[in-house]
Amino acid sequence: MVMILLDRVSKTYNRSMGPSLDRISLHVEPKEFVIVVGQSGAGKTTLLRLLTREERPSSGKIIIGGIDYDKLKDKDIPLLRRKIGVVFQDFKLLPNKNVFENVAFALEIVGIGSREIKHTVPKVLDIVNLKGKEKRMPHELSGGERQRVAIARAIVRQPRILIADEPTGNLDPKHAWDVIKVLEKINRYGTTVLLTTHNADVVNKLKRRVVTLEHGKVASDRANANYEVTEDAK
Repeated sequence: MVMILLDRVSKTYNRSMGPSLDRISLHVEPKEFVIVVGQSGAGKTTLLRLLTREERPSSGKIIIGGIDYDKLKDKDIPLLRRKIGVVFQDFKLLPNKNVFENVAFALEIVGIGSREIKHTVPKVLDIVNLKGKEKRMPHELSGGERQRVAIARAIVRQPRILIADEPTGNLDPKHAWDVIKVLEKINRYGTTVLLTTHNADVVNKLKRRVVTLEHGKVASDRANANYEVTEDAK
């Protein structure tokens, strides 16, 4: 079963501006690690908003993890979002909660009991290399550590897909690589990873499948691809 399938998907916000996405087709297999690149305005953000069902396509078909978005009822969207973990560039941590509490919160809001939370959260913090930092507050962490807390929170419900939207955008090279290594580890555990980035160094060292968007279309889709970043893409 294909994990992510887009068939001739278009999204138009404003007809006078043209489509943000223009009949794009894309398939991602289970356990794949795919990098999506493109200049600002190429359609990356629109693509992610469609995948998480924050937006609906103007036309075309989207199937994620066997769920046909055409048949998805509003009441089932929370269930869908449990299958998809999302990590953002700006972390979105709760500043008044420590590391353990930030990750636990993702379980509390879906009604998981305290015993299971105490069992699960340490395991996930170990995966993202934050063992021993459970009681640290966000302001006591480096940017890379904060991003790894955000990743832990995104994967604690064991999603089948992890979308990482520019997760290294605010980080120096060392902390960026710490985050990328964690994403690779999560991928090895069997989670499908979709990474958007402007960081050519990351793309070129990872040697993964690279999908390049240009003007709302898939300009290229290649394995082990390199990526040249132009100035206006930064």
